[in-house]
Amino acid sequence: MALSGSNELTIEVQDYIPFIQCKARFQSPSFHVDQPIQLQVFLQADCPHPVSFSKLTVSLSNQEYNQWCIMESSSQESLTMLPGKIKFYNFSFVAKTEDVGKKVEMTGIEVMLGSGNGRCVFLSWRGAGGDAASVQEALQASRSSRRWARGMETRQELNWDSLTLQHSTMIISRIPKICVQLSHQPPALTNEMYYIRLTVQSNEENVAKDVKLTAGLKPGQDANLGQATHVTLDNLVICDDRALALLTDVPLGDLKPGEKLERCVYVRCVSTGPRLFLFHLAYSIDTAVEGQQIICRCHKDETVTIETVVPFEVSVKFVSTKFEPLEQVTMDIPFLLLTDILSSSPWPLLLSSSSLQLQTVTSNTAQPESQLQQVVLQTGESASECFCLRCPPGTNSANTLATGQYLISWRRKPSGFESPLIQSAVTLPHIILEPVPVYIHADLPSFGRVRESLPVRYHIENRTALVQEVEIAVEPSDAFMFSGLKQVRLLVLPGTEQHMLYNYYPLMAGYQTLPHLNISLPRCPASNILALRRFLPQRIFVKPQGRQPDDASIAAA
Repeated sequence: MALSGSNELTIEVQDYIPFIQCKARFQSPSFHVDQPIQLQVFLQADCPHPVSFSKLTVSLSNQEYNQWCIMESSSQESLTMLPGKIKFYNFSFVAKTEDVGKKVEMTGIEVMLGSGNGRCVFLSWRGAGGDAASVQEALQASRSSRRWARGMETRQELNWDSLTLQHSTMIISRIPKICVQLSHQPPALTNEMYYIRLTVQSNEENVAKDVKLTAGLKPGQDANLGQATHVTLDNLVICDDRALALLTDVPLGDLKPGEKLERCVYVRCVSTGPRLFLFHLAYSIDTAVEGQQIICRCHKDETVTIETVVPFEVSVKFVSTKFEPLEQVTMDIPFLLLTDILSSSPWPLLLSSSSLQLQTVTSNTAQPESQLQQVVLQTGESASECFCLRCPPGTNSANTLATGQYLISWRRKPSGFESPLIQSAVTLPHIILEPVPVYIHADLPSFGRVRESLPVRYHIENRTALVQEVEIAVEPSDAFMFSGLKQVRLLVLPGTEQHMLYNYYPLMAGYQTLPHLNISLPRCPASNILALRRFLPQRIFVKPQGRQPDDASIAAA
């Protein structure tokens, strides 16, 4: 090769066992951007003579750092290696802030033998150097066979074989010096504006500039959670479907050293289950690294898992005015809607009000008032209310009827934060309209008295467009005598009603069963007679016969 006439000769020595061994490593697998990146190059002369070199260079994947990884001989210091003696050289440089999150790798190491004025030889290693021999025993056998190397290892301060290679390092962001605390009261309740207080305090020595907050559902979870989770900073408006699940880069201004700020984040979870929330704070700060002023971008992350539970369960049922279960309702006949709210929340619930949003049925009262205003429910407690409804005349009875919705305004009982009212809607069950050609009902006193007249007036109303024939027979009863027609046959014109008056005479005190009326409609054989009986009173309370007013005991009382 010398005969080629070139004054510069480059030798790739990594594929051989050369007379100079080289290993290099970064001192850490990662460095913060505000720390100087340090690397070491270890050289050992594996020959019987001292070796001098004039230049040592390390090439990196980012060539802008190469200028800081050069070692050249000078008149004051000679780069000389003694046989079997390990020498190491330290290099240090400051990373660029735009390289945060990137790797810096060694691409090659080069040792220059000779001077630039005459003939010189460049020994080159790829990556972080190392030996060509992959089997450690073969390398040891090769070295131990040389007499000039015997006994040298005992005087070495470093063990060459124990030196490891670290050819790359990662540049990571600066450690933030801010404290982030989250204050909330889990679990969250579905549809409520869940309150999370975020407290940020700066422990930096300089001003933390351009502080930005990213808060909300942490990305990477179930896609359905993203559609059922809404986050806002405004507690005056209930979140709707337009609200995002993650608020990004919300500006918070600057933070002076030791300064503290608070922000409130409100989360509305439409569905139950656990959710992982992320609170990411990012800011920039001026700092100095080895005399160089750099702007570091720092960030602090806090995550919290919040469980969402159902606040209460609502059961709804329709009953008659006698509180008997109803499967079908009759047009223009009052019936009752019973609602029961059972609290399953671990926190007290304040029920502000309730209302009905009716569709095909109407309220039997002009302005029904809520019976649950300002009621507080503890865990496991329930609250009930009752509404009187009716189907107005002219309602189409071809299909089942949609009743409407039951609306409940509620919130978690205030405990340091006045959350907005939440309105939950419960869809009422459908009802089946039962056709009744003739409607029969009775007027009677609230109670009777033994051996005193008890007048009962029966109203027979024809609800068809035809003349209806009604046959009525009164069954005898052991508890009552009665005066009136035992059997009667009536003709009731369309849209009119007939009246039947009976005088019952109770014979026994207590709850007594009234005499039964057997009703038949010869012109409507398919009609349900039992449905007609449902509208009639079945029992009445009979008081004992009272004493005379001039009784001595009563007068004394």
